[in-house]
Amino acid sequence: MSSIQHKEFRMSIFSRWWRAASLATLTFLATAPAAFAQASADGSGPLVSTDWLEKNLRNPKLRVIEVSVNPGLYERGHIPGAVNFSWHNDLNDRVRRDIVSQAEFEKLLSAAGVDKDTTVILYGDTNNWFAAWGAWVFDQYGVQNVKLLDGGRKKWEAENRVLDNRAPEHVATRFKVTQPNPQLRARLADVLAVAEGRSDAKLVDIRSADEYSGKIFAPAGAAELAVRAGHVPGAANVPWGRAVNEDGTFKSAAELKAIYAAVGIDGSKPAITYCRIGERSSHTWFALHKILGYKNVRNYDGSWTEYGNAVGVPVNNRAGTVWASK
Repeated sequence: MSSIQHKEFRMSIFSRWWRAASLATLTFLATAPAAFAQASADGSGPLVSTDWLEKNLRNPKLRVIEVSVNPGLYERGHIPGAVNFSWHNDLNDRVRRDIVSQAEFEKLLSAAGVDKDTTVILYGDTNNWFAAWGAWVFDQYGVQNVKLLDGGRKKWEAENRVLDNRAPEHVATRFKVTQPNPQLRARLADVLAVAEGRSDAKLVDIRSADEYSGKIFAPAGAAELAVRAGHVPGAANVPWGRAVNEDGTFKSAAELKAIYAAVGIDGSKPAITYCRIGERSSHTWFALHKILGYKNVRNYDGSWTEYGNAVGVPVNNRAGTVWASK
């Protein structure tokens, strides 16, 4: 083989190798979102790990926000630099049965120093349910770069990471949000349409098996009750806890996909999540919409306290439990 032929042969080999490598790279990039669905080392996915957050607490472009439901918890100690958003008073309207208004939400974010280039990390107590609610509200108002701390406050404390009881001071901004996106929120009429066979959306009841069957009206100690027990006809029961590991972190994307696919939730049809007041179902909404990337997923925040008290709606009550005033 001449030197010219040898050179051409080497170029041909290199060209074929380059095409193969390029194809492999493109394939990797196409599948990367699923690969990074769990808490990634660089914070690129919808979840961040406790380790990543601790290393990035001093990042001025990061804003950590606690959304807890138990009073006084934030004041006793919180992740250093974290701002407190009260689920009761800040993320819900105080007069209407509704999420916080656009104007009030803009004030809230501006006071917290959130800007267009800010990455927001949400975390909270009670299994991150209310932090997930917060993520759902942020998403409705079109706020970008919002993530959950995987495992929430429980995991941070279990790992003996530092807590602070000082409220931070951030330079206020003039942050603006969009009108709330109705495609992320289900109403009673949407759920009733499924129950009556007028919609092909998939309902996911994420409450316990006893709540779903009608054996109990609500978890022990719950203040919000319905006069009917049971579930919406046609709803699949996937308790929220099936989506997490023992430490409260989300299971892998592959595991989550299999869990929901087993009940017909695979992203091919619209899905609606519900629970009792909408907080646990926000957690499942996050798993389906943010981690698995299913586009048409809505959270029904009216949930069982609205549906179970509504007049003229069908209810499936397998246990046959009847409400009594005593």
